Order: sequence, then C-alpha cells, then structure tokens
Amino acid sequence: MIDRYYIEVTNVCNLNCDFCPKHRRQNRQLTIEEFDLLTDKIRGRVIFLYFHLMGEPLLHPLLPDFIRIAREKGFRTVLTSNGTLLDKALNLLSSLPHKVQLSLHSHESNGKGKLDEYINKVMQFAIPAAEQGTCVVLRLWNQGGRESENEQVMQLLEQYVKKPWRERPDGYRLCDNLYLEFDRKFQWPTTQEPPSSSPEGEGFLDSIEPSEEGLEQKKVTKNSSLGGSPMLITSEYVPKRGAEVFCKALHKQIGVLADGSLVPCCMDHNGDIILGNLFTQSLDEILDSPRAKAMVEGFRHHKATELLCRNCESGKVRNSFRGKPKS
Repeated sequence: MIDRYYIEVTNVCNLNCDFCPKHRRQNRQLTIEEFDLLTDKIRGRVIFLYFHLMGEPLLHPLLPDFIRIAREKGFRTVLTSNGTLLDKALNLLSSLPHKVQLSLHSHESNGKGKLDEYINKVMQFAIPAAEQGTCVVLRLWNQGGRESENEQVMQLLEQYVKKPWRERPDGYRLCDNLYLEFDRKFQWPTTQEPPSSSPEGEGFLDSIEPSEEGLEQKKVTKNSSLGGSPMLITSEYVPKRGAEVFCKALHKQIGVLADGSLVPCCMDHNGDIILGNLFTQSLDEILDSPRAKAMVEGFRHHKATELLCRNCESGKVRNSFRGKPKS
C-alpha cells in the first residue's frame, strides 16, 4: 500500500506567495472523467488522497464532486488550501474530506486584505467542519521567514476558540478536531547543480558502485535526460558520495500533475522527475521503469539519484521539522 497520493486537480493559484515556487507548465485542470480515471488507476493501492501539489484546489468548481468520488472509492481525502476562497466554497461542508490543512502563512506572504477578515473567513469554515468530524489543521509554516503576524494570528484565533489550548510538540489542539501547527520556512528543492567544490557535489555524478546485490555494472551517461530532467544512474547503481538522504518517494508516496504526469512526491512542483503518465500507463508499469527503480534503490542506500532529491531538505537524514517557536 502507498500511504499518500498527491493529485493536482488544478495547477493555477489565486495568490502569489513568495514562499511558493512558480512552475513553468501550461495551466490546466482535471476534468471529472480524468479524475475518475486517475483514481481508478490507484484504487485499492493508496490510503490517503491529497488534493495538493501546485495550485489552489478551491478554484476547481468540481472539487466537492471530486471529494465525494474519492471517498466512495475508499480513499481518505486530505485538502490543502490557502483558505482565501472558503467563503465561496461552503458547499464543501456537505462533502467534507477526512482532513483539511489551511496555510495561514499565505496571508502575510501576500499582504492582501485585512488579517482579521481573513481569519474570520477561515474560522467560519473550520469550526463547523471540525464539529462534523473533519480534522482541521491551521498551519503557520513560516518560522524564519515572514512571521511577524503569527502572534496576532494566535490572538485572533482565541476570539473563536478560548484558551486554554492543549499544548502539543508541533503546536496546539484548540478543540476537538481543530489544531494549530507550526513549522519553519523551508526551501523548495531545485535541479540546480551544487558547486563542484561542495563536499555534496564532489564525485556524485562520476563515482558509482554496484548495489549490494552485486548487479552487473553498466555505463552511466552524465546528464542524460528522460522526462524533462537529468537521469543520473540506473537501478543497478547507487552513488558513492553525496548527502545522506532518505525518502519514501515511490514506496509510500507518489504525485500526479494535472496533465497525468507521475512524479515522485509533492515537492516536484515543476515536473522535473516525470516517470510516466498515468493517463496512458498503469502504476506498475511506471514504478517498474529503470528510472523509478533507480530512485528506490538509491534511497535504500541513503543516496539520491536525482538532482532534485539531492537538493531537497525534506530528505536529509536527521533533519528536524515541525515544532513550536522557542520563547
């Protein structure tokens, strides 16, 4: 079973957050027939279906229908949104997903509208959603970035849910099914090659060794391409050097873009590691490709075979994540 399947129902957003990367792909949104196909392709193979990659899912007029279809097929649905359109999407309350994640840090990053009006819009949705049993997470993932509004946000939230809140390692439980979560600002990975003088960059492309299974050595073509980005090694190889990484991509998580392209995870915002297309291929066919198998083999040895993965801080072994800001 795959834990998480990230599906991009639209790659268009109504905001321009400075923490969010911009993709260079053609604007597109899924039709209901395409959504039905993409969910059929992984039905019975995936637990959580995330409406998340790039784009604001609330822009899609068929989102409530998508959630209902996914739930009928047995998926646990998770919606990630900037929350600015919730007042126009209250019909979601009739087809609520398993979980809703609302990125409150998007307000300061855009500087549009009054903060109290934005929080009111969020809470008018969040409270009844939580009362109906949906897990609602309010996120302030901007520590070390644009975070000057965080204290004011917490004061405004207290007007809707009185303290005391139950303290948690990553934030607070405000009430049943409603949480406030903190995290530091993170850098989105890119495919930019690290400097050759960097310890993580030295010898990564040219120094390889067979996997533990002792498979036959094959030639590696430096900077060859497949699906839009460099393919560094085949499944028979793991790199000798480079940052120690680990990721559950292709093992416990996958993503699909609005054009059906399958990517390893939600961090591949620009489709730099396109492994196949789920509109025309089966999931097993894609996961059995040399490039996909190379990634999985590399992660088994705490190595990354793709430039994007090498530059992803989420995959760094022993990296720390969510936690409340220190007082």
